[in-house]
Amino acid sequence: MRRIVLIMTAIIMLCITVNAQEQSNKTLVVYFSATGTTEKAGKLIAEATSGTLYEIQPVKEYVAADLNWHNKSSRSSVEMADIKSRPALSSKPKNLADYNTVYIGFPIWWDLAPRIINTFIESCDLTGKTIIPFATSGGSSISNAEKELQKTYPTIKWQKGKLLNNASLEDVKQWIKNKSL
Repeated sequence: MRRIVLIMTAIIMLCITVNAQEQSNKTLVVYFSATGTTEKAGKLIAEATSGTLYEIQPVKEYVAADLNWHNKSSRSSVEMADIKSRPALSSKPKNLADYNTVYIGFPIWWDLAPRIINTFIESCDLTGKTIIPFATSGGSSISNAEKELQKTYPTIKWQKGKLLNNASLEDVKQWIKNKSL
């Protein structure tokens, strides 16, 4: 009988340990997408990681005229010209404390992350979390955006990000697999 109790206790402890590990390895995939391109990449990451998907939404939605980078008076041009610009968020993710890995995705604007990414980072407690940026772009790499985010938020535990233009699910799975090696 004592042996059965010991075995049952060991099984229960193993289940508690496995459950605690699963909860502590939860992934959140956060993205801002003005045209839907970054959203597609975010959905692939969420699928590949079994993560929770969360869209960063501004209080005031961006329309095509806001995104006209040829017009210095467009909303995106004005925001990107002002390093202190912080577009308001319509909401924040719930239970952020439950996640230890957060992928943050965005389109590259002016070789940087859009200012709404700064708003998100500054409005959330990312202490102790691993943050992995991903981006989409028509012509820029992610390297300068990564460098500027790391410089602006040096206390965040950053991992190397990736540009995911036209990425497939297999591309994303391979990237994630290589990150964990």
